[in-house]
This record gives sequence, C-alpha cells and structure tokens, in this order.
Amino acid sequence: MADSAKRACIRSIGVYVPPKVMTNADFAKIVDTSDEWITQMTGIKERHFVDADTASSDLASAAAKSALEKAGVDPMDVDMVLVATATPDMFFPSTACLTQAKIGAKNAFAYDVSAGCSGFLYGLVVAQQFIAAGTVKTALVIGAETLTKFTDMTDRNTCVLFGDGAGAALVRAAAGQEGLVSYYLGSDGKLGDLLKLPAGGTRLPASHETVDARLHYIKMNGRQVYLHAVKAMSDSTLKVLERAGVKGTDLDLLFPHQANIRIIESVAERAGIPMDKVFGNIHKYGNTSAASIPIALWDAENQGRLKEGMLIGMVAFGAGFTWGAALMRW
Repeated sequence: MADSAKRACIRSIGVYVPPKVMTNADFAKIVDTSDEWITQMTGIKERHFVDADTASSDLASAAAKSALEKAGVDPMDVDMVLVATATPDMFFPSTACLTQAKIGAKNAFAYDVSAGCSGFLYGLVVAQQFIAAGTVKTALVIGAETLTKFTDMTDRNTCVLFGDGAGAALVRAAAGQEGLVSYYLGSDGKLGDLLKLPAGGTRLPASHETVDARLHYIKMNGRQVYLHAVKAMSDSTLKVLERAGVKGTDLDLLFPHQANIRIIESVAERAGIPMDKVFGNIHKYGNTSAASIPIALWDAENQGRLKEGMLIGMVAFGAGFTWGAALMRW
C-alpha cells in the first residue's frame, strides 16, 4: 500500500505508434488465416508496424516528448528515465539511455526494465519507490516495443498478435488523494519456456544454426499462456482490490494488458468487474506488450472516458512469467 503522502501520480501520458497499419485482410494474404478467425480468437482487427529503420528508442523518445510537452515539463527537470521493453535497440547501451539522449534529459539517470508485457506496471512501481524515498521528483516511465521485428511471419498463430508502439507516463508525487493506491507484482521463472525468444543471448548466441532454425523469433505455447494469464491477472486484480479495501464494482475503469479479448473478458468476470467498466483497444493496436497499458490510458483520456478523480485498475501478464496489478486515483 502506498502512503497517501508519497504516492506516485501520472501527470500526463504521451503515445507514439508508427503510421503503417496491418489489417487482418493483409495477414490473410500472407498466411492461412482470415479476418473472421483473428477477430473471433483475439479481438484484433489491425495493428501498427515499424519500418526497417525504426527502433524502440525512436518510439520511446517520441512518446516521451509528447508527455513532456503535454505537461509543460522541461526535459532537464526529469530525474529518471525508465524504459520497459522486451525489444531493446541492442543489449547495451540500454534503450533508456538512448531515449534519454534523444529527449535531452541530461540530468536524469536511465535504465531498462525487462518484464515482458508487465514491464510498464513494474516500472510504475519502481518509480513509486524512488518518489516515496524522496530521491526522485520527476520520472518518465515508458513502455516501448517493436515486437514485429521478432515475429515469425510464417507462424499464423503468433504473427497476427503483435503490434508496435510506445506509451510514456510522466510521473510525479501526488497531491491530495490522487496517485497510486495499491499494487502487487509476481513472477514464476519456471514457466519461462512457454513464452520466449530463444536465441541471441548468452545461452544461444547468434549463429548460422540459430538463424536457420528460426530461433530469433517469438515462440509461444498459446494455450498454456492463455490459462496462466487468466489466473495470474485475475488473482492480481483481486489482491490490489483487497489491499485497497474496495470491490471490483468500485472501480471506474479497468485497464488490462491488451493481449487477447477472451483473456480480458475472463479476468473481468473473475474479478467481478462489469465489461462496461473495462477499457479495450486491442482491435486498433494488437498486443503491444509493455506499451499496451499506457496506450490504453492515453486512448481512454482522449475519448473522454478517463477523467480526474476516477479510481482505475491496471493489470498485466507477460513473459517470465511476470504479472502485476495496480490501483490509481487519476
């Protein structure tokens, strides 16, 4: 539970998605699939793709600049830049350092968080700790992904799922009762093989063999990931509600990670949250991993659905496995 005097609060959200859009009809020309099948199984209608020259730091910096401009904050006033990503520009330097340079946040320290699709929530909780300790006044927590660069376009079970994009949250200490109310994070590395990108690291460095075996693409056991995601996201949501002393019906909006509409519906049902209080935009963006929750927050605010004073929930599940949830007074 976050101390009411030291809560982290999202002051503004900035988003950037690349202009290229891939529809379900486009995928039907590439693999054996159809708009009807993709929509029924996932809820996705379209997603955004980067071009060959665009990396995650490009998306992250564009989203960060938007958040800073919206809040009227000078980049020199940023104390911390945290980028949650599973698709870094390179192993090192970190995508956060590259983003820091691009936005001119010279006074900030910067590093990456690798927690898969849960990365933004992990980053938000990390920012909470620095703000509560009084060592950071202004933080940028960014979820940025270029998942399509690691997607096997011959695998019809995964290629239709992912999109690219970035969402940046400008985070500062709360005033009054706004800000982070409760949070919960969890993980289980024993299940890591169910969702992974096998090659390119120190276990399987890049080689002719790893390239020929297509091991530099996302590998996923869809059925098992689905089952674990529903349970972990449901349990996480119930935990943060309990820690805050509220019920699912007390929420104004829930922002689940946008991975699959059937997962979202199952989580809402188990947590006792009506679907009219669950925000979804998976049909427009697909699964953007760590970027999905900030993109959803931005989308809801622009639609007029997310308003000051609302009690909102955020919940995610990702590779690792990792999971987590948070409640925030907007």
